[in-house]
Amino acid sequence: MSSSESLGFQEPFNESQAAGVLPHVPYLLEVEGVRKEFPGVVALDGVRLQVRPGTVHALMGENGAGKSTLMKIVAGVYQPDTGEIRLKGKPIKLTTPLVALDAGIAMIHQELNLMPYMTVAENIWIRREPMKGLGFMDFVDHKEMRHMTEHLFRRLNIDLDPEAEVRHLTVANRQIVEIAKAVSFESDILIMDEPTSALTEREVDHLFAIIADLKAHGVGIVYITHKMDEVFTIADDVSVFRDGRYIATHLAKDINRDILIKEMVGRELGAMFPKETVPIGDVALSVKNLSLEGVFSDVSFDLRKGEILGLAGLVGAGRTNVAETIFGVTPPTSGEIFVDGKKLTVDSAQTAMRAGMAFLTEDRKDTGCFLVLSVLENMEIAVLQDRYFKNGFVTQGALTAECEKLKGALRIKTPNLDERIENLSGGNQQKGLIGRWLLTKPRILILDEPTRGIDVGAKAEIHRLISKLAGEGLAVLMISSEMPEILGMSDRIMVMHDGRVTGFLDRSTADQVSIMHLASG
Repeated sequence: MSSSESLGFQEPFNESQAAGVLPHVPYLLEVEGVRKEFPGVVALDGVRLQVRPGTVHALMGENGAGKSTLMKIVAGVYQPDTGEIRLKGKPIKLTTPLVALDAGIAMIHQELNLMPYMTVAENIWIRREPMKGLGFMDFVDHKEMRHMTEHLFRRLNIDLDPEAEVRHLTVANRQIVEIAKAVSFESDILIMDEPTSALTEREVDHLFAIIADLKAHGVGIVYITHKMDEVFTIADDVSVFRDGRYIATHLAKDINRDILIKEMVGRELGAMFPKETVPIGDVALSVKNLSLEGVFSDVSFDLRKGEILGLAGLVGAGRTNVAETIFGVTPPTSGEIFVDGKKLTVDSAQTAMRAGMAFLTEDRKDTGCFLVLSVLENMEIAVLQDRYFKNGFVTQGALTAECEKLKGALRIKTPNLDERIENLSGGNQQKGLIGRWLLTKPRILILDEPTRGIDVGAKAEIHRLISKLAGEGLAVLMISSEMPEILGMSDRIMVMHDGRVTGFLDRSTADQVSIMHLASG
């Protein structure tokens, strides 16, 4: 049995229909004149979108362009102020996510929305659990639910335990669960908002194979990404939004990267990786034979002032675990850490911060942002008992002024600092977190996926900022799953595989092949 048969798809969709050769085939989804305002912000201003059956329609734009807002409207999360949505040519009101699901629209959100204390199977089939009766009441049939999940995973070639609790999964595996859950709805339209942000190259290829199967059965896919290579690999159509407005739609084969970037940012964009050559100073951080039992072992490296040390490796290599251990999130089993030549027992994050370290975590939602607090509160929270604390009181005026400066320098798009950070786009949330750590005036900056889910324009800005900070003498340890970022920004590259350091590469000799050779062990 094919994967499509197991998931309940109809017969494969004719490719000539997907190409629009048959004029009587309607668009699956049409959006016309949609406007959406939030307090102080016009998120969407009369935008439009048309999605053909059996195609991937890439939706491109910088953070704050309105991409995710429009998709949340299509998925029933938000209601438009004006405009019309049509499914298969018929107007429809998508008043709730359940209404959208019933209409055949499923969405993989940029920020993962799984229940951490529930199993993988329970997350996938929530509100659709198979039931069994005992005469007087019904119970969830956990055996059947596991069977359904295993069946789905076999068809999608996913190797995960249906009974594993989501809280124990890596970010990448949580993303895989979200993808499987969305596919399980057997929808006509599938919205993917940054689905590969936490995936390795191999996992991305796996996702693209799933997408190809969905396309072959007539599913229309709206695909939001900031990764240009993905657009030109899988997209059939591309629409560009900028500042909440519709800019243009193209056949993907008719445009190139330069055209797309110019339409997205409204200006010519300089080099994506503005790496400057700066003097490399003394060793700021030295790690000797650091180990965490069962996770990684014998990790050793030196990080110098002014240096950007890239940390590469496949998911599961232990990169994030090393960073967390250095920063005191998890105590090491053995090994030594030296800061400016002095041995440091890092038993907590506070100890690391007092030693001049800062750590931008990879998951801004779970371990970064306090979503219900304001932008200001999120930025200032790391320094409230530091130099802005005097005679038992916070010197709020000076602190707010400094946050305003950073807001401008980082180009954080928000009406004001009092806006709740959950109302900002993902990229602007990330900039706010970078601002938080810059307030601490760190000497050692650990960045775990610093541009994950950030648009092409903001990436260039953050890369420029990282390079500037290194030029000012900061020692930067940068973890990234994006090969161009590692190659473009690093002075040296440390590669890990299965919890061990497999080698170091110099910027002048490193390339993708050599990194992947070391990363694969």
